[in-house]
Amino acid sequence: MTWWCVASRDPWSWAWKAYPGVWLFVLAITVPYLVAVRRRRRGGGQVPGRTLAAYLGGVAVLWLASDWPIGTLGAGYLASAHMLQYLLYAFVAAPLLLLGTPEWMGRRVLGRLRLYRVVRWLAHPLRAGLAFNLVLVATHAPITVDNLRTTQVGSFAMDVIWLLSGLLLWLPIVSPLPELRPASPPLRMVYLFLAGGVIPMIPGGFLTFSSAPLYGLYELAPRVNGWSALGDQQAAGAIMKIGNIPIIWPVILTLFLRWFSVERQPTPRPRRTPLPSTNAPTPE
Repeated sequence: MTWWCVASRDPWSWAWKAYPGVWLFVLAITVPYLVAVRRRRRGGGQVPGRTLAAYLGGVAVLWLASDWPIGTLGAGYLASAHMLQYLLYAFVAAPLLLLGTPEWMGRRVLGRLRLYRVVRWLAHPLRAGLAFNLVLVATHAPITVDNLRTTQVGSFAMDVIWLLSGLLLWLPIVSPLPELRPASPPLRMVYLFLAGGVIPMIPGGFLTFSSAPLYGLYELAPRVNGWSALGDQQAAGAIMKIGNIPIIWPVILTLFLRWFSVERQPTPRPRRTPLPSTNAPTPE
């Protein structure tokens, strides 16, 4: 039985395939969350509906990117589907999962796993941006893709690394822990623009303007609807270069508008304390 999407030499077919490993993974990150939320509400705590919706939305996107047909196509047929998976993991599912994690839950998870200090160190914008883009380059290098996608373990590891790197990218922006977010909105805007928008254009350019296929896995894969390997790779490069624009720029705009509205608010004048009267009797 195939548990996780993996490269296959079988001709592509739109017949549905089952991947129990994907379903178990989805359940593993959903059931404990729902149980914790239910206990919190029974104890009198509040978990806003939009928070719950954000988390479940992130899980749904994660499931969509991992299961058939996107997961199957990305694992061994189309480089463009592979890149779409990455985009969904790192730029859609990751921020939704963070937005759907209440502060109390985030602290509890990091505390039990003893990862708070590590995560706080990694969440610095410079380190988070560098780590995210190192993962991007490493996991899209031909030697990595051609070797990891051929095994279920390797393909699963690549998907998990994508998700973790996406969570790291978005921690300085939408972390459930306030101390992990820089206080300066302009700093967060610049960080997201550079780390999530500009730097990924460089490897995307190599894929888009390459004159020959770079991935042996997708070059030799059975063709899907007659799409050439080079055309598929160019589409993958385009997705890496501009696919994040509809996500990055609305977030930057939102940060800017919030910052601008705060800056426009008048600063309250300090209250002046009246000086003591000179005619007041002096204590002996």
